[in-house]
Amino acid sequence: MAWDFETDAAFQAALDWMAQFVRDEVAPLEHVLGSPWNIHDPRFELLVRPLQRQVRERNLWACHLGPELGGAGYGQVKLGLMNEILGRALFAPIVFGAHAPDSGNCEILAAYGTEEQKARFLAPLLANEVVSCFAMTEPQGGADPKVFTSRAVRDGNGWVIDGQKWFASNARYAAFFIVMAVTDPDAPVYQGMSMFVVPADTPGIEIIRNVGVADDPEATHAYLNFAGVRVGSDCLLGEPGAAFAIAQVRLGGGRVHHAMRVIGQAQGALDALCERALSRSTQGSLLADKQMVQEKIADAWIQLEQFRLLVMRTAWRIDKYHDYQMVRKDIAAVKATMPKVLHDIASSALQVHGSIGVSTEMPFVGLIVRAYQMGLADGPTEVHKVTLARHLLRDYEACEDLFPDYHRPTAAAAAAEKFRPVLG
Repeated sequence: MAWDFETDAAFQAALDWMAQFVRDEVAPLEHVLGSPWNIHDPRFELLVRPLQRQVRERNLWACHLGPELGGAGYGQVKLGLMNEILGRALFAPIVFGAHAPDSGNCEILAAYGTEEQKARFLAPLLANEVVSCFAMTEPQGGADPKVFTSRAVRDGNGWVIDGQKWFASNARYAAFFIVMAVTDPDAPVYQGMSMFVVPADTPGIEIIRNVGVADDPEATHAYLNFAGVRVGSDCLLGEPGAAFAIAQVRLGGGRVHHAMRVIGQAQGALDALCERALSRSTQGSLLADKQMVQEKIADAWIQLEQFRLLVMRTAWRIDKYHDYQMVRKDIAAVKATMPKVLHDIASSALQVHGSIGVSTEMPFVGLIVRAYQMGLADGPTEVHKVTLARHLLRDYEACEDLFPDYHRPTAAAAAAEKFRPVLG
């Protein structure tokens, strides 16, 4: 039996270096740069590239990937401990080569891409010479594939894509898009869609507008239009009709990695809450001495620790089974819990900071909006709760009797019968 809450000394040393590096070198970047995905900004070259080189020298680059792809091949438990640190700074994921959506796009290109696709798209993406976009959701139905209308139609040796995509992250900076489109409208929904790798300079692609979120430094979530976008057969990713299976490969791990980083964001809010409580006085005493503030601090810590344990156990189960389907209910639970944890802790920090807490001079409003975003990204919270409930109910059976066996009179009768030979 193994049940351990310790980190081995060598890896703890790496985590300690990461924590100081992110705090001292990476966190300040968000105050002088714009979007982390704007990699062609001369200031990015000047300030971020040297930090990326330090990460590579310590073999901490893209650790979610296997060694054959230039990563360390760490399991989810180690990634969980690392991502808690990366969640503390806006630029930390890209400095460590673990930024979404590129991290997930790397995984599916590695799993489903042809050798030509890997050379053309994956290799520069792994090196962060380019960034990419995952274009799946649509304006009329969000992430529900049952209502997708974007179509890809065969035309000679290639395909023609028409339709619109919504909230396509970082499209304005992307060198290519991974696009999900209906290719067989007569097939069952989950077998009728295909995935394509589409270079961003392909004629017919238009960014209708870019949408910002909360305190993002730049609006980077694109409303895209594909009008007669012609691609070759070599742009099909995987087999025709395999888009849903491909998407699940990236979404399962991505949901857990989001949660890991949220732990870091929530911890930052809790730290600010505690520091503020010890720093300000009102009505004759420190905020830290007010019982209602103490309650906020206690509730925040308990909520965060419970969530962290859920995330880490889920990571452990992924490492154990190497099968996201076997851990689907755990991932659903993590995804459903994540928004509330971040929202509640950030809200408490905001309240204790008073008027400055609601201002743009503090990060709390942005964190609260980010909590709502986490409740929508990669599937809404409601869907994940339904998934969790369905998986849990599979372990139970209906009672055919009038009264269940946990009905106390029924249980008492059964106990009397069980012990009758002894008690008479």
